[in-house]
Amino acid sequence: MTEPAMAPDRLPDTENVTGYPFSTATFAETITMFARWSTRPVDQRMPRYFVCANPHSLEVARKDPEFHDAVMNADWITPDGAGIVLASRLLGGRIPERVCGPDILPALCTYLNRYHPGTRMFFLGSSPENLAELRTRIVADYPNLVIAGTLSPPYRSEFTEKDLAAMIAAVNQADTDLLWLGLGAPKQEKWAYRHRQRLQVKLIGPIGGAFDWYTGRIKLPPLWMQRAGLQWLHRLVQEPRRLWRRNLDSPIFLLRVLRQKWARRRLLRRDA
Repeated sequence: MTEPAMAPDRLPDTENVTGYPFSTATFAETITMFARWSTRPVDQRMPRYFVCANPHSLEVARKDPEFHDAVMNADWITPDGAGIVLASRLLGGRIPERVCGPDILPALCTYLNRYHPGTRMFFLGSSPENLAELRTRIVADYPNLVIAGTLSPPYRSEFTEKDLAAMIAAVNQADTDLLWLGLGAPKQEKWAYRHRQRLQVKLIGPIGGAFDWYTGRIKLPPLWMQRAGLQWLHRLVQEPRRLWRRNLDSPIFLLRVLRQKWARRRLLRRDA
């Protein structure tokens, strides 16, 4: 099977949404580029990594300087959720669609399984039981890919130096192309930002709860809810105690978007 022609290996065109540069690539273009990055020769000083950002994560980043730096220094920021796509439309932008972790994982695996057999992947995060189920399903669904390793790290707010050394050694010894992180945001993004210089991989993909989505531990919403951009409501119903606070960030984010729009209009009027 011949692989579709790829665009040059470059960073994506971006659009400013409340100060953060989001990719304007389509979902298909994003997957194609991530596949390229996952399989390119190792000729750079450190691996690339992407961040899936939504209104809640942006509000967290404004209060957490290291998370802010992790987002701003990512090689690619995807619009993770309908809120970012709506913001783009309000701002007259051109972000075409949402690109989130639970969709990236199977789509990228499907692409690599078809066009790049032998790609080696490592899954870091989640529980040993969930990783075992994840391994079983990945092997069945994508037989041409190689699971180089899995690791469930200690459950701590901050890893010790001993923890970090063991995690990094496990990944590097596995000769991995693509490292999937399921440590939860913002922990996983900060981990990638802090330690990518020590990692011998090609691409780091922090995808949060996508491990749980894929194994069925967290149920995917019905298709009509996905199309309507109501994934947040489906998750809230499933995990109300953990997620209710994050939905309070949506009105704050919307206000920031409107302020950005008004500021842009004032600037245009002044320059007219």
